[in-house]
Amino acid sequence: MTTIRPTTIDAGTVLAADPDWWRQAAVYQVYPRSFADANGDGIGDLRGITARIPYLVELGVDAVWLSPFYPSALADGGYDVDDYRDVDPKLGTLADFDEMIAALHGAGIRLIADIVPNHSSDRHEWFREALASPPGSAARDRYIFRDGEGPDRSEPPSDWESIFGGSAWQPVGDGQFYLHLFAPEQPDLNWANRQVRDDFLATIRFWSDRGVDGFRVDVAHALAKDLTYPLRSHAELEQTRLAGDGSHPLWDREELDEIYAEWRAVFDEYDPPRTAVAEAWVAPTRRHRYAAPTSLGQAFNFDLLRANFDAAEFHEIVDRNMAFAAETGSSNTWVFSNHDVIRHATRYGLPDDDTAGYDIGKQWLFSGGVSPAVDAARGLRRARAATLFLLGLPGSAYLYQGEELGLPEVADIPDTARQDPSFFRNAGVEIGRDGCRVPLPWAADAPSYGFGPTDAAHLPQPEWFAQYAVDLQAADPNSTLTMYRRALALRHELQGPENLAWIALDHPDLLAYQRPGGWTILTNFGDAPVPLPSAFADREQVLSSGPIDDAALLPAETTIWYR
Repeated sequence: MTTIRPTTIDAGTVLAADPDWWRQAAVYQVYPRSFADANGDGIGDLRGITARIPYLVELGVDAVWLSPFYPSALADGGYDVDDYRDVDPKLGTLADFDEMIAALHGAGIRLIADIVPNHSSDRHEWFREALASPPGSAARDRYIFRDGEGPDRSEPPSDWESIFGGSAWQPVGDGQFYLHLFAPEQPDLNWANRQVRDDFLATIRFWSDRGVDGFRVDVAHALAKDLTYPLRSHAELEQTRLAGDGSHPLWDREELDEIYAEWRAVFDEYDPPRTAVAEAWVAPTRRHRYAAPTSLGQAFNFDLLRANFDAAEFHEIVDRNMAFAAETGSSNTWVFSNHDVIRHATRYGLPDDDTAGYDIGKQWLFSGGVSPAVDAARGLRRARAATLFLLGLPGSAYLYQGEELGLPEVADIPDTARQDPSFFRNAGVEIGRDGCRVPLPWAADAPSYGFGPTDAAHLPQPEWFAQYAVDLQAADPNSTLTMYRRALALRHELQGPENLAWIALDHPDLLAYQRPGGWTILTNFGDAPVPLPSAFADREQVLSSGPIDDAALLPAETTIWYR
């Protein structure tokens, strides 16, 4: 692995050394290959990010979460890592990384780096060594190799299935198979191996020494695995997963407490301590393991992302997660979109359904965005209202690049242009995640809509992207971009104590809460205007998600901020 040590950058000398900065931060996810392309090769890069830092400053975010930027064959969008302590040459160099983080810090923006500990790439030097070594060797013990079944050991060790479809076991030609819970190019690491644990501690220090302020931990719930022989069947795994009691052999195991306690010790070597947020797709009652102050300290809450646009659902989710934050001492994490899901401006425009757009969303994607019909205007209206509801809540807000433009999902991508392994390995079941990863439109009349200096873009941009371009929206006082900028600027005034008080309202579609300092957020989740409650008649309207044509009425699917 690359072991070059940089000149240490102490973020505390550039930014206020506030150990709690993450608790109510607005964090903007940059998917680097689709954000900005400086050299015109069609792939976003680190210099492109550096050039767009003024945009991030004007947007008003507190931190950037940088999706994987490591050397990778892109078998899974960069989540197949060849070297955890280097930069993909297609994205830049370590010097470019240092320049980017110095510029971010100089602009008052912190950096959270994605780290992928469950699996490496099959091109990682450790895995190449494992394939060249015999069964039972120390090199193979860094991964999860098992003998095949049957008289000639040609059958997989179990019937486990990969998340991306097909068997989770890949033969290597000598009677053994290796485990890959994701793509075959992503062999799972063996976290029972001390060398694996120590090497990741070195990686955390490597990037922390370069000034990284925190880490987003990919599939944080999957590192520890019960591989006791005989391996349980796929049916047994599913049964324990559905039971949700934490007994699943491959997810959310007790051993994780020890692993992340070691990470926490390294985080706390720095001043301010490095932060972390777990991507842990576990039951809400199981997130405590990751959000504890002795562990990673924060865990993603995907509850609103999965919810229907419904007042009762939103109320229950906020209550439950406020209680969770109080119990753990962590802060809430609110999110509607990321690189793995259909953009919420599209989800909210699909027909109402009790799966919050997931199943029906797949049908829509498989039809190339034709059927069922999407009400784009309604989707954007709901997305804007939901965003203002979210940005008023106590806790951190995680935003995905392009949502501030109201970008919809791109459904109509030719099969020949798709890149997501879930599409290729699960054909007819999964359409893949490429539709939310299309390069951003920066300028309506420029090549690649300003993504880069040429027409090149690694995923095809539709013609209708022009109407969502940054340059058009920046000049429009009513645009989604303008709304985000105003909300994020005002949001700093809401960041007192991490609490809220619900305001009782006699209407099932209305939801209102009050924050310290006299701020009140009111949302109409219904599809019809509602008379404005008398309690709000004399309050100052500061921001709304849509036009207010009648001062006595709260329009359908609209949020207002009052001060």
